[in-house]
Amino acid sequence: MENEELQNENISLTPFSKAISERYLAYALSTITSRSLPDVRDGLKPVHRRVLFAMMQLKLNHNLSFKKSARVVGDVMGKFHPHGDAAIYDSMVRMAQDFALRYPLVDGQGNFGNIDGDNAAAMRYTEARMSKAAELLLSDIDKDTVDFRVTYDDEGKEPVVLPSAFPNLLANGSQGIAVGMATSIPPHNIYELIDALLHLIKFPNASDTTISNFVKGPDFPTGGILVEPKSSIESSYKNGKGSFRLRARWNIENIKGGQWKIIISEIPYQVQKSRLLEKISEFIDNKSLPMISDIRDESTENIRIVIEPKSRNLSPEMIMETLFKKTDLEVRVSLNLNVIDDKNIPGVKSLKEALKSWIDHRQIILQRKSKYRLNQIENRINILNGYIIVYLNLDKVIEIIRVEDNPKVVLISYFKINEIQANAILDMRLRSLKKLEEIELRNELSKLENEQNNLNEILNNINVQWKEIYADIKNLKKDFQDISSRKTEISDLPLVEEFDEDQFLTKEPITIILSDQGWIRTQKNHLNNDVELKYREGDKEKFKIHAFTTDKIIFFADNGRFFCVSANKLPSGRGFGEPVSLTIDLKTENKIISCFPFFEGNIVIALESGHGFKINTTNIVAQTKSGKQILNSKGNNKAKVCKKIEGDTIAVVGNNRKLLVYPIDEVPELNKGKGVILQRYKDGTLSDITTFNKEDGIIWKMTGGRQRTEKDLLTWQGKRGGAGRMVPNGFPRPPIFN
Repeated sequence: MENEELQNENISLTPFSKAISERYLAYALSTITSRSLPDVRDGLKPVHRRVLFAMMQLKLNHNLSFKKSARVVGDVMGKFHPHGDAAIYDSMVRMAQDFALRYPLVDGQGNFGNIDGDNAAAMRYTEARMSKAAELLLSDIDKDTVDFRVTYDDEGKEPVVLPSAFPNLLANGSQGIAVGMATSIPPHNIYELIDALLHLIKFPNASDTTISNFVKGPDFPTGGILVEPKSSIESSYKNGKGSFRLRARWNIENIKGGQWKIIISEIPYQVQKSRLLEKISEFIDNKSLPMISDIRDESTENIRIVIEPKSRNLSPEMIMETLFKKTDLEVRVSLNLNVIDDKNIPGVKSLKEALKSWIDHRQIILQRKSKYRLNQIENRINILNGYIIVYLNLDKVIEIIRVEDNPKVVLISYFKINEIQANAILDMRLRSLKKLEEIELRNELSKLENEQNNLNEILNNINVQWKEIYADIKNLKKDFQDISSRKTEISDLPLVEEFDEDQFLTKEPITIILSDQGWIRTQKNHLNNDVELKYREGDKEKFKIHAFTTDKIIFFADNGRFFCVSANKLPSGRGFGEPVSLTIDLKTENKIISCFPFFEGNIVIALESGHGFKINTTNIVAQTKSGKQILNSKGNNKAKVCKKIEGDTIAVVGNNRKLLVYPIDEVPELNKGKGVILQRYKDGTLSDITTFNKEDGIIWKMTGGRQRTEKDLLTWQGKRGGAGRMVPNGFPRPPIFN
């Protein structure tokens, strides 16, 4: 009953999963084909194509006056692109930015943004017109060269693709993220593309390697230096996927007194200068770039970033190598030549295939343009033949027009002409009769017939077609000869000796302070014990360690992990510092149980259960923030002790106040694991460990603060893993050695 009611209301029942998948598929296809991926023929997405077509309709040629950007955006939104004005204007702004496009398609007047990442002025303030490149994209569009489709409101028509007399896809590149696929095409030099296209016309079977000899690599509007190996560039172009390593351009500027500074004059493509400077300044502040004392932006119209070294004895190459590693002064620009082809199917093409698709499109444009012109010529020749008949029989024609009721029928019958010729004769103005001189008519007719023969030859001969295309492409060089030189230099990766960043550090004494609640800070100089330090309310001192800025600081947590941090990267200042968890990946439930400057030697580490082992310090250094798991800690059995081995004997004491002494050689040296039992407990856990020379005896602090030395250790001597005996009189509570 319910289903019948639904059918009566024209409602169909569909499984939810099917309805969702159908709708998402439709959305995905729309995003891929109508929003995010460029067309291989003109290199444009629909929004860019619509902007340029609207500008052409507004007659915004490169040599005519500007119009307000708001006028263009309004026309695009109202006629072709039913989306937000902000999205349209943003696309238009990018087309006008000479640091975003190698060959801008819009000639902008006003504030269209800058390389610092500042936004353009509102569309009501800026003005725009087409550039030469944009006009080339639209050339011959009124000669039936491309198909048109109805607009979204069925009131007008828009081009499906532009004629594209300019190889825009590769010249300007494209970026886009669709559903399940993306595209990333860097810009290239137009002269190199033209040379490759001309070669491809002459030798259609040229190899990918040959093409990459013409197109040597991307050419970015912001310049820079491409340091990608030639073999890698060739591979990327052959597969249509890969990446290019791009670096900033820099030089050394000498100043008085033998000093020098580094000047960066070009930064990588799509890197915002302001963000780059902020990042480098942050690194300088947190001491991640100890070799740099200052960075300044002295840019005007040209980029000029000044980097001052801490010492003139430093190597500028090493400083720059460090900056390339840590900052966006070096980036990887990806290549993913994923485009929509002439059948509206997305796919990844090689460089050669993309070039071939463009010249194939130009061949179709030439054929359609020739057919259109040929049709015009045939119509004109037909009319001219009618005019000649009028000239030769002027009196008879006038008589027929004056006397006959239906002169058109009589003209057709009497002179054996067609209806079009008859209409042309009847539509003539009297003032035109004086111009109907036979010689002029026959000259025009002769020229048109010659042009007709040439066009027929073009349409009937593929070789002639390629000659025409070859000449058109070669003539492109004239339009771009002012901006033909390559901006991005292609260079081999410079050879720089291996170096350690720590060599740039100045060795200065510092004190590392770690609180009981896990707050860490450093202060200059080695502070004495009588220096009063402030802590957060309810917090207190846990470790106070003397070190140097060049040291590596080792942290050992109760989860059995070791962490390694450069001392100069620890937070400095007179405040409470920062949580140590910001420096290392330490969970809140874990605590630091040992902290010391790195040294080469052996240490002993142990769990609360009394298990442990020796390990060389070279095996505990961790290269990552997450540390290195060395001692296997599970559940409540946490790491308890980490002590430097100094001597030939080890003493282990439990919280049951039993002490065990035996030779340190009985403890095995491992790289990781749980270890062996150092002391056995029936109802207790490990409290502390110390190592010493047997002949010197054990030293511990008594309750009153005095030190006591015990050399007669026979009572507590035993084998590793024993239970031990009760501690001597005066041993502190809880039982610890220091």
